[in-house]
Amino acid sequence: MIEVEDLVKKYGDFPAVQGISFKVEEGRIWGLLGPNAAGKTTIMRILAGYIPATDGTAVVAGYDVFERPNEVKRAIGYLPETPPLYPEMTVASYLGFVAEIKGVPSARKKEAVARAVDATGLGSVRSRLIKNISRGFKQRVGIAQALVHNPRVLILDEPTVGLDPAQIVEIRELIKSLRGEHTIMLSTHILAEVTQTCDGVVIINEGRLMASGSLEDLTASYSRRNGVLLRLRDGGEEAAALFRALPGVASAVVASAGGAGGDVRIEWERDRDCRDDVARLVVDKGLGLREMRSLDMDIEDLYLKIVSGGLNS
Repeated sequence: MIEVEDLVKKYGDFPAVQGISFKVEEGRIWGLLGPNAAGKTTIMRILAGYIPATDGTAVVAGYDVFERPNEVKRAIGYLPETPPLYPEMTVASYLGFVAEIKGVPSARKKEAVARAVDATGLGSVRSRLIKNISRGFKQRVGIAQALVHNPRVLILDEPTVGLDPAQIVEIRELIKSLRGEHTIMLSTHILAEVTQTCDGVVIINEGRLMASGSLEDLTASYSRRNGVLLRLRDGGEEAAALFRALPGVASAVVASAGGAGGDVRIEWERDRDCRDDVARLVVDKGLGLREMRSLDMDIEDLYLKIVSGGLNS
């Protein structure tokens, strides 16, 4: 649904985007993740037809962004980081105005507005002036204006920026409710936004592509080792030494200590599975298993590894 290949954008001599390529499948939610000034907004603006690229190609809903920009704009709904709202209009009149400028036929405009209001939970404020509603509702209006012409693709730039924790949860749930019917790409620098909302991610840093794919595939491909974290009644260094002696175990270290027990972090190479041996040793030695959980890499580990260089293994 979205295909980007060797995308380049320069502002004078400054390369904001440097040869980025990725794909987003139909009906999925994909995150564009990176630190501030990584180039996320520039990519969003190019996909939305707001600014031209310097080089490369971008195809949205089957249309080339540069060769058929009008078809692309009809196929997408775009929410910029600052929603384009008119505070002196009511929610309903503003959405009607947006529907008109987006080419929704007059006979269908009322239905289109009602559908957008219903999808974004704006029924209780549809008759209120936009200036008199909360920041969270304003963000919903921004998403509603992107939805009002029922586009195949939604491009959302930092959709939860500036919201309080409760409003963030509401907007995340709203975005997830649109999965399947719409293909969604959202930019963010917040890790939780990706883990709680997205099916996959494109990670960029300083305008360069660092990784792209589903969360499961990326964490698996960047993790060299598997392992478990044990919480034991009788942990500590003596227990860690027992685990290090097991065949296939690469490392076993005391992760923390609490009272007479402690946590032991055990790792082995990806082509091994030592969980049965670890569990058997715990029972045989009477170490008192309190908890055993996987050490699978999560998106925070992945982000640190790829962008910040914070992981060494």
